[in-house]
Amino acid sequence: MIAGLIICASLTAVDGDTVKCDGQNMRLLGEGIPFVSGIDTPEIGSHAKCIKERKLALIAKGRLKELLAEKGLRIVSSGAVDRTPSHRPLVNIYRANGEEIGKRLLKEGFARTWSPKQRNDWCGTVREPHP
Repeated sequence: MIAGLIICASLTAVDGDTVKCDGQNMRLLGEGIPFVSGIDTPEIGSHAKCIKERKLALIAKGRLKELLAEKGLRIVSSGAVDRTPSHRPLVNIYRANGEEIGKRLLKEGFARTWSPKQRNDWCGTVREPHP
């Protein structure tokens, strides 16, 4: 995949850090560097390791859904795909004011930083998101 602007007729939240653009799942980078840094949100449904994580995942997905409803979003592909079997494109989504959506989720506490050497524990001490 080549880096560049992506146009979507339909854009929806799958979970807190995955969107679906015209049927294709895409992973938010949060202005990170593919395979080096990014954002992470709690896992949804059966992928969650505990009830707390499941609850936080629904909250994060809800906030992402609100952000995706804004007008003037710009989706930019990094040119890379993740290492999951579905090979999701790694993207940044920018709001009309230029702010990257993943960075907004980090600031508000719905996401945490991601790195390949670290796994976030969403089941331990819960840090409630703040609007």
